Amino acid sequence: MKLHKVIAPLLLLALAIAACKVTKPYLRPDNVAGNGLYRDTTITDTTSIANIPWRQFFADSLLQNLIEEGMRNNLDIGIAVARIHEAEANFRQSKEAFYPSLLANATGSLQKNPDVPSSQTYEAWLSSSWQVDIWGKLRSTKKAELAALLQSDAYRRDVQTQLVASIATDYYALQAYDEQLRITLATVENRREDVTTTQALKDADVLTGAAVMQSQAGLYSVEVTIPDIRQNIRQTEDAICVMLGRNPGPIARDSLYDTPVSTDLRMGLPVQLLANRPDVQEAEFQLRNAAELTNVARTYFYPALTITGEGGLSSGTLAHFFDASALFGSIVGGLTQPIFQNGLNRQRLEVAKGVQQEYLLTFEKTLLTAGQEVSDALFNYQSATDKTTTRAKEIHFLQKAVDYTKELMRADAKANYTDVLTSEQNLLAAQLEGVDDRLQQLQAVATLYTSLGGGWR
Repeated sequence: MKLHKVIAPLLLLALAIAACKVTKPYLRPDNVAGNGLYRDTTITDTTSIANIPWRQFFADSLLQNLIEEGMRNNLDIGIAVARIHEAEANFRQSKEAFYPSLLANATGSLQKNPDVPSSQTYEAWLSSSWQVDIWGKLRSTKKAELAALLQSDAYRRDVQTQLVASIATDYYALQAYDEQLRITLATVENRREDVTTTQALKDADVLTGAAVMQSQAGLYSVEVTIPDIRQNIRQTEDAICVMLGRNPGPIARDSLYDTPVSTDLRMGLPVQLLANRPDVQEAEFQLRNAAELTNVARTYFYPALTITGEGGLSSGTLAHFFDASALFGSIVGGLTQPIFQNGLNRQRLEVAKGVQQEYLLTFEKTLLTAGQEVSDALFNYQSATDKTTTRAKEIHFLQKAVDYTKELMRADAKANYTDVLTSEQNLLAAQLEGVDDRLQQLQAVATLYTSLGGGWR
């Protein structure tokens, strides 16, 4: 047996064994998504509202229709889908890089010189080149592009969850503005009645002209807030239209108090954020991509083995172009070892390591932010729920205070209309704050749902 037939396989085997030490497999960072990620909670139940499809979680049919329309037409989702197509193309190319390249070539030449006979040359050949992936450069590139593809898909799902949350929160804000407008218009009617009443009591010498002026000013102080509320309604409608990919216009909606508030808000374990939250997944895929590109940078320090070959036909006349004598071919194996490249390889590796460290910190920050958002949304919901009962009692007694002061004003000439005006102002403020409490509840539920990773299923 010839010596080279034994040495060559052994050399390739040795190179393959050595290659195992060049690249490093990706490992998820330790101590991520610990039990303390959610503040002041001890959870052992793995059930999470994030696993509920958004069509089931949001029971309002009009809100469902808006979200459906947003899914179809939102421009940010369209951009995210375009990014997926780009990543798919890169991933396909990274797989095809394992195969040899193949080029077809054809030339024809005619040379004439007065001193020598004319000559003709006709050639047609195929050339191929194949880079042997000894050190895992192509494998790491493929893994990097796969991570980039998965990252782009996670980005699309993150855009979808944010879209669901934004449509829901703005929808609830619209309902709240409607309720504020209803309360304010009803208050205006009451203030107009107050103006009529105070004028009648003045004519009866029960009240002074100052009381009439105060009642008139009280009416205008409420009326002046109506344009701002209507402006808020219009701007919020237009903001929702942008998310729906449509021109500005009205938005169909139900009443604020017809929308049920979810109470079974199970959060699951913090570690489930890794599987549920698209932005956390996106950050980790970004880290995996950087880790594989660091592997690629390491392979530049080692020799590259390239095999090239050519084969075809070459003849001086077309008549003998397909003769056996016109055949030619060659195959060459080349090993290129970098020695001095002006520090390019080291610079490439140091940059790749820096990017990997950057994305590691980004991943950890994203996870911490996710825990903060969950904790804040849950506390906001609990705070709003606690306020609701107390606010209802406050409104009840403020309404009685308004009634009592009005009765006192009618019965007692010494009564001051300022007491009536103060009680009415306090009642209006409490009613509007009650609307805010309800809005805080609904928006906190929507925020908690998306903070846990719900909305893309």
